[in-house]
Amino acid sequence: MTKIYSDIKTKASNVANQLIAKPRIRVSLDMSGFASGADEILEAFEDCIKKYKEDVYLTVNGGFGMANEEPLIDIKLPDTGRVFYSKVNVKDVENIFVKHVINRNPIIDRALAVLDYPELNTVLPELYELPMMKKQLRIALRNAGHIDPENIYEYINVGGYAALEKALSTMDSDEVIDEVIKSGLRGRGGAAFQTGVKWKFLKGSKEPKKFIIGNCEEGDPGAFNDKSILESDPHTLIEGMILAGFATRASNGIVFIRHGHNIPIDRTRLAIKQAYELGFIGENIFGSDFSFDIEVVLVGESYVSGEETALMDAIEGKRAMPRFRPPFPATYGVWGKPSNINNIKTLSYIPAIVGNGSDWFSNIGTAKSTGTAMICLSGNISQPGLVEVPMGLTIREVIDDCGGGVPGGKEVKLLQTGGPLGGVLSAAQLDIPIDFDAMAKAGAILGSGGIIVGDTDVCAVDLARLLVAFCQYESC
Repeated sequence: MTKIYSDIKTKASNVANQLIAKPRIRVSLDMSGFASGADEILEAFEDCIKKYKEDVYLTVNGGFGMANEEPLIDIKLPDTGRVFYSKVNVKDVENIFVKHVINRNPIIDRALAVLDYPELNTVLPELYELPMMKKQLRIALRNAGHIDPENIYEYINVGGYAALEKALSTMDSDEVIDEVIKSGLRGRGGAAFQTGVKWKFLKGSKEPKKFIIGNCEEGDPGAFNDKSILESDPHTLIEGMILAGFATRASNGIVFIRHGHNIPIDRTRLAIKQAYELGFIGENIFGSDFSFDIEVVLVGESYVSGEETALMDAIEGKRAMPRFRPPFPATYGVWGKPSNINNIKTLSYIPAIVGNGSDWFSNIGTAKSTGTAMICLSGNISQPGLVEVPMGLTIREVIDDCGGGVPGGKEVKLLQTGGPLGGVLSAAQLDIPIDFDAMAKAGAILGSGGIIVGDTDVCAVDLARLLVAFCQYESC
């Protein structure tokens, strides 16, 4: 381990020790939480801290994907585990604060779950035993809900940037690409192309200026997993992007985000600023000969911008319209420079793959669809939200076990998967495994990971008309 990284790790450990030395309240302030009033919950806790003059750490975090439980907060006292309270409103805050924080008496009948709190396990379920969480395997979302996305030291303390340090100190760029190829990682943006092979195309260019672009346009109705990563754990994307830059010998990174999604935008910009301050981005990273810069670029409301060549035109300030190919982006990309475009989810797997090794990742999922899938559940479903599950689980398992099935005793009539350019599956196809090839064979795609559930009241003709109109208006 380089001394530079070792010193940063020591500081991160000191920060973590400070955080557990006194009560800590986490407020889940992601888009789902914000839509449910989490910003008002945060202000109410700030008022309680001032009123009662308590020495408390009040921080934000990204969510656990349980949109139906928002606003979600958790409290951890020194030497105890965490207690989660769901569907909190402003009127609840002072009562929770007084009883739990001041009197150190968790409100059992108001709590949802606990984490690492054996004393309360007899009366409250463990967080990961909740139905929505039980079948999950969180890799890209491993830190979501646990760390403050606005504090780089929390990311470092749970192993953040260790994969980058490993790559720069013990590997060369070809070895990093080989690990990604052997892992079997395929792009999570729709086409499901082999990520490492795509990187090789860019590595082959000898141009001094080359771009890695992280695509968070994410305009699919029913998709919100890319934004969830940026609002919950932006540093995992940044570390993955730097590793991609090192592997391909690229010089610049661009995080491409749809305009108006303020929480992901603000947290990504802050994370980039913090990474520059600690030397993870910039000149001669960790004293190596590798330099890399990253910036955020915003795009207007245009779904077609998610197509990689239209995206490059949007970055250049032009109207977002797909380009003719060839030339391909690895030869002629943004501003005419060789470029590689990856989905946010794809890049977010890279630190775990480099850190744990390709065999670890390739043993998860199926033979040709390794790793996990991030699924956004919405529509007629009891527990909407975001889950990360091993590839190979059936759609039925995800809908029934993670999503709680269709509410009101109704049945599934159809599923719209992979965005408006994806496909529609019938209720008879629920036992298809979540696997790129199996879903394509069934006439659908996993795509961006959105699954919109339609019950027996949904009109398939109206849905088809809506999808066609959407694609028409968005120049697709």
